[in-house]
Amino acid sequence: MARRGKKYRESAQKIDRTRKYNFEEAVQLALDCSYAKFDEGVDLAVRLGVDPRHADQMVRGTVVLPNGVGKKVRVAVFAKGEKEKEAQEAGADFVGSDDLVEKVQKGWLGFDKAIATPDMMSSVGKLGRILGPRGMMPNAKLGTVTFDVAKAVKEIKAGKIDFRVEKAGIVHAPVGKASFGVEKLIENIAAFMDTILRLKPPSSKGTYLRSIAISTSMGPGIKVDPAYVKDLLSQ
Repeated sequence: MARRGKKYRESAQKIDRTRKYNFEEAVQLALDCSYAKFDEGVDLAVRLGVDPRHADQMVRGTVVLPNGVGKKVRVAVFAKGEKEKEAQEAGADFVGSDDLVEKVQKGWLGFDKAIATPDMMSSVGKLGRILGPRGMMPNAKLGTVTFDVAKAVKEIKAGKIDFRVEKAGIVHAPVGKASFGVEKLIENIAAFMDTILRLKPPSSKGTYLRSIAISTSMGPGIKVDPAYVKDLLSQ
């Protein structure tokens, strides 16, 4: 096992491993443990009481974080005609139809998120092997296959993220940057946790929220007691 660096070990010593914190304490501690010279991202990991191998227990969705994620998201829109113009006016970084599809087929991937109108999916479908493994393929369930391209572009630019539970039953999500401060990070976490609760599958039995941890990009994870979710959402 790789030996952790000195700064990481010093940060980890600030954490009481025998207890689980509330959200405010955990976020403040995560920021106190941040030691990188860059503005670290803050991440949330939630282990759910679901079995993703069963389709009826798959937890997947989107949420618009009220304070965004702290980075510029480059959006590409596959559309034509009036929808192409609509996407440009909404702030899309790249817009095109078959010409944009061809550009991606040749290896260009200068964007972070992709949106497509339904009438473009016959062409965009050809990009499945390229965009799919990267989590960039437009998907109607995530609101990225739509004729309302203006709304889709604005939501992504405003801080919309998509997530899905992994094989181990864990959902990972970015909830902002260390520079946001405790208040804004708490607002983002509350929006995310509210969405996670609303997506609880009817077939999920037993404890739904098994464990929660907060960490910065380089820092140690800090355990949060799931019992504090109710207090978080009542603020």
